Amino acid sequence: MALRSHIRHISFLFIVLVAITYSLPSNAATARFSGAYLREMCSIDKQGREKVPGGFTACQAYISGVVDYHNVLGSLNLAPRVDICIPDGVKMWDLHKTVLIFLNKTHTHDAFVAAPAVTMALHEQYPCAKKRR
Repeated sequence: MALRSHIRHISFLFIVLVAITYSLPSNAATARFSGAYLREMCSIDKQGREKVPGGFTACQAYISGVVDYHNVLGSLNLAPRVDICIPDGVKMWDLHKTVLIFLNKTHTHDAFVAAPAVTMALHEQYPCAKKRR
């Protein structure tokens, strides 16, 4: 039990550190994807092609990184309260479209780091089944 408590405290401190880092002036934390930037990288033209050269790769790599990190947290029993369960066989292109649709319909994440928007978009599309008690 003490180990779990210790891990929770470390997790909380990490979250606080991340929050402080991202509240610094933009030139202090320029290596990040905002919601607006991720929308730009994921954008599709009328023919279904990427609007930004290399954008699909950047978009899908970011989404994959968020999913991988989410899975790591889950494997350590540190899964966030907003959980996602992507079924086997779902293609990266499906995740890409899901995130893009979410980013296009809600602009509240434009100026903030995009990871929570990715998680929320995927949770909306791929929620986990609720556990029975």
